[in-house]
Amino acid sequence: MGKPQAHVVLFPLPAQGHMSPFLSLATRLHHYRPGLTITLVSTPHNINSIRSSLPPDSGLNLHSLPVYPVDHGLPAGAESTADLPVELYIIFFKAIESLHSAFDEFISSHVSNASNSAPLCIVSDYFCSWTVDIARKHKVIHATFITLSAFGGAVFFSLWLNHPHKLTERDPFPLPEYPEVLIHRSQVSQYMLASDGTDEGSQFFQRQLMFMNNTNAVMVNTVEEFEPLGLSMLRKTLKFPIWPISPPLAPVGQPSSSKSDEETEIMTFLDSRPPASVLYISFGSQYTIQPGQMMQLAQGLEGSGCAFIWVIRPPIGFDPKGEFKDVWLPHGFKHRIKPKHMGLLVHGWAPQLKILSHISTGAFLSHCGWNSILESMFYGVPIIAWPVCGEQFYNSMMVVELGMGIELARGVMDSSMPVKEKVEEVVELVMGSNAKGLEIRERAKECRDVMKKAWNEEGGSSMKSLLEFFKLINI
Repeated sequence: MGKPQAHVVLFPLPAQGHMSPFLSLATRLHHYRPGLTITLVSTPHNINSIRSSLPPDSGLNLHSLPVYPVDHGLPAGAESTADLPVELYIIFFKAIESLHSAFDEFISSHVSNASNSAPLCIVSDYFCSWTVDIARKHKVIHATFITLSAFGGAVFFSLWLNHPHKLTERDPFPLPEYPEVLIHRSQVSQYMLASDGTDEGSQFFQRQLMFMNNTNAVMVNTVEEFEPLGLSMLRKTLKFPIWPISPPLAPVGQPSSSKSDEETEIMTFLDSRPPASVLYISFGSQYTIQPGQMMQLAQGLEGSGCAFIWVIRPPIGFDPKGEFKDVWLPHGFKHRIKPKHMGLLVHGWAPQLKILSHISTGAFLSHCGWNSILESMFYGVPIIAWPVCGEQFYNSMMVVELGMGIELARGVMDSSMPVKEKVEEVVELVMGSNAKGLEIRERAKECRDVMKKAWNEEGGSSMKSLLEFFKLINI
């Protein structure tokens, strides 16, 4: 008889920024170990969505765990952070935590039906670190996957654990575990600034940190060469193996690859422009900005004369999935940019990887979600940073430190309003033929080369981390 088949169970947080890295990780696991059984667990709506977009050869099994959002005071059908405003996220995280019994039953059934020598490993999102209790109960291996950057994760954990902004009037202030790192209050989300250690958010994240201390290893969604500081910070405070393992940029779990009329229009627009001449603008799958900020950004774009593709949704204070109104943009803006063939306003979803990989794309004005930064790095596209929430502020710090971008604005408060002239200045600096712009574009290309080398089978850093994971589960 052959060696018993190992089984890896993936448990991501139901949020686009977390699901995508897990799906890409599944792609990489299947590629290098096609005999491995891989199962992703999530809530019914998410499972149905993933199933509809999986290629037939994905090698990924799916298992649904029942969740009842209404029982937790959430809207019916709210099975992802995309269905909720930020202020309800903590309640949603706790609703996912209530899947403990259902997940325990699922693991129990697999342990009892499997050969005693068949390894089983749970790989959970940091936000689902409570799964380590189930792993210990059934004596199976547990690994935690941090879908954030290493630096962003280390700062995020320190803020929730210590609340250093409450301990000093200094601004910027140091982190207790990492005194060399200084954080400005403008780089801390409002909900975190209001926390004091006794609130539900603090208690949830402190609980996950406590659970994570019992995991066997941590995988981080990053590249070793990009994050010497962030990885050293995590290795200082987490006393188990930490493996940087940036997943491939596979379009698994995204909308169908068949072209819509809007996608055709986007690609036609890009095909018509010179190389590196188009600015791509997106605040991710669920973020937006204030009405006044939207107005200033539009005025600055028009004033710069730069061609752009802007994935746009209603501003803060309005239904993000509602109809977009022209009054949120300068009077006549849409009618002026169209005949000039200057820009496209895209409502809803856009094929981000196709846009970033296109020769005409010259820069990415991004909210600095970590997946977006990795995608920009992969294609060597410079970043104009506008972080709005969470660890995005610390990702922006990394972009500037790496030399592949410039921060335009920070946050969505009125005090962080980038005026029209500032938008024009930064767009020209990054997109223009000046010395600074050339330097940024060259650095972005260097980051692209480093990222691709990480998966070199003859010793790339991410490849080494993957092999260490395979050793952990004995395959």
